[in-house]
Amino acid sequence: MPSTIAVIQVKPGIGDVIWHLPFIRAIAAQSPGGAVMFLAPPTSGAKELLAAEQSISETIYFEHGGSEFKRGVNLIKLTALLRRHRFHAVWILDRTLRPALAAALAGTPQRIGLGLGAQKLFITNPGIDRRHFHDQPIDWLRSLMAAMHVPLSSTEPGLRLSAATLASVGERFKDYPRPWLVLGIGASHPDKDWPDSYWAEFLAGLRAPGTVFLIGGMANRTRAQAMLAGNVGATTVNACDLTLGEAAALLHHADLFVGTDSGPMNLAVATSTEAFALFGSTPVLNYSKFIHAIAPPGGPSADGMRRILPADVLERVAPYLALRKVRE
Repeated sequence: MPSTIAVIQVKPGIGDVIWHLPFIRAIAAQSPGGAVMFLAPPTSGAKELLAAEQSISETIYFEHGGSEFKRGVNLIKLTALLRRHRFHAVWILDRTLRPALAAALAGTPQRIGLGLGAQKLFITNPGIDRRHFHDQPIDWLRSLMAAMHVPLSSTEPGLRLSAATLASVGERFKDYPRPWLVLGIGASHPDKDWPDSYWAEFLAGLRAPGTVFLIGGMANRTRAQAMLAGNVGATTVNACDLTLGEAAALLHHADLFVGTDSGPMNLAVATSTEAFALFGSTPVLNYSKFIHAIAPPGGPSADGMRRILPADVLERVAPYLALRKVRE
């Protein structure tokens, strides 16, 4: 049965789905039937990632960004979508205005949001204190849960994956020696990426006792192949051809992750895999105990990824390369 409660995520990334997940579950636990409908941009990959998530009755894609004209069209479409489903309540997990306006135009009785900025005019809850305006988005949502008296037991994602996909990926790579180290190359913005020459130096100095997998989606397949053509100090696999669900399954089976602040890093954390993440140009994320941040001297900056040197990363991860993940 479709839920009468909707949760809207406007951020477009795979990682955004992951860190929003504990908040979605918290809202669902307070909702009729223990589930909500989830609305997110198609670039989030939410339908594939959350296919096994019991707190979500259905995932619906909607477009949010674009030019001013496109945003106007998207607002009309979102209003029609919300009106068609006749939601009793809509939670907006961002401070942006348009989803709140769309819910108001659609006649949604309860419109719950952060209320930071103009959004406050179109929500029905008081919002959160303006002193949180410059906090990280995850801290906005912590404050919103507290203000709405919604218990939040943890911000650990604990992503649930398809048993069939887990079994298929495990079978595909079963003959590769353990432990498994997954490297996440690529990023959503060039400033968040690590230079190819740094990856090459890292791989040349890596002395992993098991197998190293490179992931990053088809867009990085050729790039990964070029990296592996150099002097690589470990058994390696170019796994950039995996689907999003398969990549998540590989990370579930993995023993360790090293990579950029990216979707793969968040997937590693979501599958309880220790993740050494390079935060060169972005604030360090703090939602999970599995995040081990590597930042440049002096902290993140526009050129911060170039200031994180391969030798420093190798030194940091060396004690963990032979460890095996404890599986429940």
